Amino acid sequence: MRQALAVTAEDIDRITGRLFLTLGDRFRNLTAFWVLLVLAGVIASAGVVADSTATVIGAMIVAPLMTPILGTAVAVVLADRRQLMVNILTVLGASLAVIVIGYAVGLVVLTDVVAATNSQVSGRVSPRLIDLLAAIATGMVGAFALVRSDVSDTLPGVAIAISLVPPLAVVGLTLESGAPGQAVGALLLFGTNVAAIIATGTLVMLLAGVRQAATEAGMAVDRLGGRSLAAVAVSLVLVAVPLGIGSYTVIQEQRLISAAQPVADAWAEESGWRVSQISLQGSTLQVVVIGDPPRPGPEQLREALDQARLAGVDVELTLVVGGSQRLDGE
Repeated sequence: MRQALAVTAEDIDRITGRLFLTLGDRFRNLTAFWVLLVLAGVIASAGVVADSTATVIGAMIVAPLMTPILGTAVAVVLADRRQLMVNILTVLGASLAVIVIGYAVGLVVLTDVVAATNSQVSGRVSPRLIDLLAAIATGMVGAFALVRSDVSDTLPGVAIAISLVPPLAVVGLTLESGAPGQAVGALLLFGTNVAAIIATGTLVMLLAGVRQAATEAGMAVDRLGGRSLAAVAVSLVLVAVPLGIGSYTVIQEQRLISAAQPVADAWAEESGWRVSQISLQGSTLQVVVIGDPPRPGPEQLREALDQARLAGVDVELTLVVGGSQRLDGE
């Protein structure tokens, strides 16, 4: 493993030159970062509003946020406190900028951009442990591609796999739409991805011998304290806890819906109706049924659910009188 990752003194300048955003010789890189970030924020916000997966993917490719996040991992490994602060502040500033862009785009949209009506939002406001697993794997690929210049062509795929700018755009859009709970969920997804990239990036850089290579390259490398590594590990644990709770909640909701679905289907079929949608909003089971008169009795549904050991579940029943008629023009 170490042999496959091993870097040389020549690789260090390439890695730090690519990741450390500073003034001076790298001013062009810094300028390009902010230009690309703003454009990615606009593209992501527009893609979310339009509910366009292709547009959102385009924003992922353009977004340069992986640079300061991986730069944070390298700064941790090299114990470079100055670069650590620069990269952390860059990530925070960039995140705030995208959120503001998303909020601004939301101001010119006539309808609310929320999970109930937008698949791009709904897919990013309820992160689970599986999202952390995906982020860890993606972060390892990104760090590996950085260490091994011969596989750097995989970086566009890494940009698509990891969700950084789109969740931030969702934060701004949902805040403007009056859905702070969904904004928190999207922010948690972003934080999960950031923590996973930093943690896996730090691990890969240590295994690759970046510290030794930097010393051989003549760089001043400070002692790597245990507190820094502990902080990286703790950040991963802190995001894992709410993700675990979210995963448990989703599993419980799916179990409840799975138990209620056949009961509602059987009740509706007795009257020639059919269940159009069944979902859970908070602690209330939402059941939508469609059919022709006469309407089925809601009391029978309540009794059937009680018999299926769902007596403690509140139900909101929506009866939609269906049917369609063709109106030909003259």
